[in-house]
Amino acid sequence: MNDVLYSVDEAVATITLDRPEAMNSLTVRAKTDLLEALTSAAQAYAVRAVLLTGAGRAFCAGQDLTEHAANLEAGRGLNDTVRTHYNPIIRAITEMGKPVVAAVNGVAAGAGASLAFACDLRIASDRAKFTMAFTGIGLAPDSGASWTLQRLVGPARAAELLLLNEPIDAARALELGIVSKVVPAEDLAAEARALAVRLAQGPTSAYAATKQALASAAGSTLNEALELEADLQDACAKTGDHLNATRAFLSKERPVFQGR
Repeated sequence: MNDVLYSVDEAVATITLDRPEAMNSLTVRAKTDLLEALTSAAQAYAVRAVLLTGAGRAFCAGQDLTEHAANLEAGRGLNDTVRTHYNPIIRAITEMGKPVVAAVNGVAAGAGASLAFACDLRIASDRAKFTMAFTGIGLAPDSGASWTLQRLVGPARAAELLLLNEPIDAARALELGIVSKVVPAEDLAAEARALAVRLAQGPTSAYAATKQALASAAGSTLNEALELEADLQDACAKTGDHLNATRAFLSKERPVFQGR
C-alpha cells in the first residue's frame, strides 16, 4: 500500500490516508489501498477495532479531480469507480464485524465525508469541516451518503446539506449529530486512539451483532427487528465473553473481554 498507512497496536488497526499534498483525495491507487487495508483489518484476528484518519490537514477531500478530469476528457466518464471502488469500501466499513472510528482531522468533502459517515463513531478536530461537494460539480451523492447522512441528521437536514452544498464546521457538525465529540486539534490523535482502544478491549461479538442489528433495523419492520435481535442474542449468549462477563457481574468484578 503506497497511499495508505496501516499499523496494528493494542488490537487497534490504524488506517491513515496518506496523500497530504493532495488533501488525501482518492485516486484509483488510493482507493485500492484503502480497500486492501480495510479487508486486512476485517480478517485479522488480532484486530478488534479500527481507527480511520487522514495525514496532514485534511481527512479526505474525496475523489481526486485531476484523475477524474482525465477520465472525462478521454470519454471514460466515471470509469465505473463508484461500483468498482467506492461501494466496496463503504461495504467493508459498514459490514465489518468490528467497530470503526473516524478521527476527522480536517476537511472531509464529498466521498471523504461519506467515508466518515459510514464509520460507527466519529470524533472531530475543532478544525474539521464537512462539505458534501457533489452538487457543486454537478453530481449526485455517492459512497452511501444518501443513506447514511439522513440517518444521522434526518431526511430534511440531509436534503439541505446535499442540495445546498454549504460547508459546516466542527461545532455545527456536533450540533447536528454528525460527530459525537469535538476536541482541540492537538488532542484529536490521543482522544480518538483512546476511544478505539476502549472499543478494542470490549465484547467484539456483541459489537458486531449490534452493528448488524442497527443496519437491518433501518429497513425492517418491528417484528423483523425483534426476530433478528432474538437470533443475535442467542449467538452472543454462547460466547465466552458473555459467560465471563456474567460471572464478573455476579462477583462484583469488572469484566475482561477476550473478543470471543
